[in-house]
Amino acid sequence: MSRVTSPGAEPNEPFLSWQRQREAATFGLWIFLASEVVFFGALIVAYGAHRFLYSAAFETAGAETNIWYGSINTAILLTSSATMAVAAWAAKAGLKRTVLIGLSLTAALGFAFLVLKGFEYREDIHEHLVPGSPAFPLAPAQTQIFFSYYWAMTGVHAIHLTIGIGAVLWIAFVVLTDRTDWTRSGTLHGLALYWHLIDVVWIVLYPLLYLAGRG
Repeated sequence: MSRVTSPGAEPNEPFLSWQRQREAATFGLWIFLASEVVFFGALIVAYGAHRFLYSAAFETAGAETNIWYGSINTAILLTSSATMAVAAWAAKAGLKRTVLIGLSLTAALGFAFLVLKGFEYREDIHEHLVPGSPAFPLAPAQTQIFFSYYWAMTGVHAIHLTIGIGAVLWIAFVVLTDRTDWTRSGTLHGLALYWHLIDVVWIVLYPLLYLAGRG
């Protein structure tokens, strides 16, 4: 493995040291992550309230989600968390090649998740499991509320994952070209925090959307 030593570059303005830049970036990212937790938390609380009110309908609808796609994608995201953790660890050690391998695998796994999600969406549309569809096959009507949450939650999650993949690829380019002192800037640490949030959100969504009605 190739080890990269610090090129001695100065931190970005207005920071006087890499430590201050890293601490400021981490603090800002935690504020952003907290706002994301509030956003997803509101969706989950609303889902929980409707599931309490229409438990039978939610169990009927939940049994129609494709548990195979959901389970495989869960395994993919958990694996991507491991590869991202390796990349973040390697950045601290200055192991450029390991960082690039970890980021490449993370992006590839994220892309695989989106591809499988696309196949799942295609199947859902083919089976008319879209709220408001005249051919929606389930009854009672409250089953459409479940699928409203399903499309909203998984769709927003997919958007966040797409942003994450773009960030991973950009940081991989930054590391490859040594555009900044990535061993000290904390960039990989912040990226790892965001990626792990995406994974945690999916770990919560998986039992809510795929295990409902399968107890």
